Amino acid sequence: MADPNPSATSDLPPIHFGRPILGDEERDAVMEVLHSPQLVHGPRAEQFERDFQTWCGGGEAITVSSCTAGLHLGYFQMKLGPGDEVIVPAQTHAATAHSVEYVGATPVFVDAEPLTGNIDIDRLEAAITGRTRAISVVHYLGMPVDMDRVMAIAAKHGLPVIEDAALAIGSYVNGVHAGLIGDLGCFSFYPVKHMTTAEGGMFLTRDDAIAGRVRRQKAFGLDKTVVERSEPGIYDVTQLGFNYRMNELQAAIGIEQLKRIPGFLAARHANYWRLEAGLKEIDEIDLFRSSHDHLESSHYCLSVILKGPAEGRRSDIVQALKDRGIGSSVYYPGPVPGLTYYRERYGLDPADFPVASRISNQSIALPVGPHLDEADMDRIARSLKEAIHDVI
Repeated sequence: MADPNPSATSDLPPIHFGRPILGDEERDAVMEVLHSPQLVHGPRAEQFERDFQTWCGGGEAITVSSCTAGLHLGYFQMKLGPGDEVIVPAQTHAATAHSVEYVGATPVFVDAEPLTGNIDIDRLEAAITGRTRAISVVHYLGMPVDMDRVMAIAAKHGLPVIEDAALAIGSYVNGVHAGLIGDLGCFSFYPVKHMTTAEGGMFLTRDDAIAGRVRRQKAFGLDKTVVERSEPGIYDVTQLGFNYRMNELQAAIGIEQLKRIPGFLAARHANYWRLEAGLKEIDEIDLFRSSHDHLESSHYCLSVILKGPAEGRRSDIVQALKDRGIGSSVYYPGPVPGLTYYRERYGLDPADFPVASRISNQSIALPVGPHLDEADMDRIARSLKEAIHDVI
């Protein structure tokens, strides 16, 4: 979680890691919903879905209560359960693995590749067993996974691919938007993401059969939506389902936020490259490889990896940044196999995932969001250099 109050001793205004950008358009849209008689099951969620799939360039979009809910629905409709395994990146948010656990299946972790933090595709195939039922990939910090290679491995073994695209609105592989390459993709609209609906997410798939199942399962498994019922209050339950719907207030915000996405992404891209240029002269850090070749990043943030004399001094450097009014974060506080629940449940050792462990233990995520400008990027680069110098 980003530090909400980075400013301590600096006389300059604080640079927050992330801030939702909401204007009169979002406020007016919410008030319009509040003055209407329909807060759920309404037209705005449907419009948001249509707008999102148009933005992405295809597929069928389904609003859900969170990205995690979308991932859970993805595994649930596959009918996974005890004894089944899902390949999961070690370097990700716990929700990526939790969604596998929710259906009783077992996450099998694969280490990260050092240049991007994404799943190490060279190690992926060796993790597949006779019990493997799916492959999960995460576009880490918006840096797209090389999906051509992943899909080739998946096709060879007859496995579906789930894209955790929580940070990948605006990420592309060969010009195709993230979430449209695997069998399904899930997006997050948490407040500091590329766009927000306060909370909420989107499920995206090119498979009509999957979409049909998920639409029912996200709403208790009912056979008829509110608008499909010829008689109010009369429906049947034909399958097990959940209460994973998005309400009309959230959808109204999402419709307006989606209109802002081109500008948001342009600002992120400009900020990212400006900040990267300012950081290249710092010897005590490594930088990830971002957009290159056929892979286009959504540039959620810019994460640096401490090395040399700065290694192991992250807490001190983060505090020195905070003293200068610079907010930062960590993605993520540990490789998932090193988190207590997974370590104890499966007897895992984070040392078996050295790249993910190094990223988790030595990285500092710096902001590039559209609430900032290029002058802020210059200040962040200068402050990081000063902070490292002060600490070491």
